[in-house]
Amino acid sequence: MQPAQRRACGRRATPAVAALITVLAAAGLGGCTGSDAKPGTDDGASGDSGTAVSAEPGRYRTLPEACGAVSRKTLQTLLPGAEQDDRAYDGQAAVTYDIDRRDGCRWKLETASGTRYLTIDFQRVVSYDPSVSDDDRAQAAYEKKAAAAHIPAATGSPSASSSARTEGGASGDSGSSSPSGSGSAAAGETGKGDKGSKDSKSGKNDTGGKGDKKPGTPSTDAGASGGSDQTDTAPQDTAPRRLDDLGDDAFLDDQLITKDSGIHRDITLVFRSSNVIATIEYDQWTTDTKRIPSSQELQENAQDLADELTGRLNE
Repeated sequence: MQPAQRRACGRRATPAVAALITVLAAAGLGGCTGSDAKPGTDDGASGDSGTAVSAEPGRYRTLPEACGAVSRKTLQTLLPGAEQDDRAYDGQAAVTYDIDRRDGCRWKLETASGTRYLTIDFQRVVSYDPSVSDDDRAQAAYEKKAAAAHIPAATGSPSASSSARTEGGASGDSGSSSPSGSGSAAAGETGKGDKGSKDSKSGKNDTGGKGDKKPGTPSTDAGASGGSDQTDTAPQDTAPRRLDDLGDDAFLDDQLITKDSGIHRDITLVFRSSNVIATIEYDQWTTDTKRIPSSQELQENAQDLADELTGRLNE
């Protein structure tokens, strides 16, 4: 073949090669586009599972120091009969292993007319289930306390099934908390047992008191001295009940315990603010069976203290 013919063949081959390259390129792009379209759904699904949204954490990360959470003025109102600088107002801190999760304090003041006790307990609830928020876990724990105290259910409160879903975690939170007596204060059990053991040292016998509890029984207009001789039927607004104007949830329990060795009225107020549950136990004892501790006075004092503690949580 002559050189001129080879050059001619080379020129004819060039368009053919270019066309082949174009076809192959188009086929390759089409193949890539088709393969991208099919697994698109799978890629999206895997992306969703990798970015699952966790439940919202609670508002509180720490707790106030319990013994310092109550002002001296408030303590003098709740525990009257001592000088302002009395060591009784310092309180006794509860044993706790993590003060950011649980803290408590207890006060006791004895006078000639009787003895008063005050206990406060803070519990910060944390949910370790990413599908359950701290607030929901705390609400389940709060409702469990209300049920143990036989407080009537609130309108629109969580159903038993919804509470059961989070009850296990709530119990777990309590188990990791302080072993102090105020841990089950809302149920009116452990805290009262602690008082019984301490009262026995001062001549008070608290054995068998549980059988003598009388919610909503007649009360008197008792002051710091322990009460008056006239009795009166407790008004409806002092009966054990839920409270609408305190925190996110709140209830108050009022128990009058009578026996030969003495009479005492025990007030338990529990409120929840976001993922923190606060419990107040406020009791008045008297050996004078004619002077029944006043339900109204003790309840008002407990509610005033609860308002003060709510402010402490938000500081």
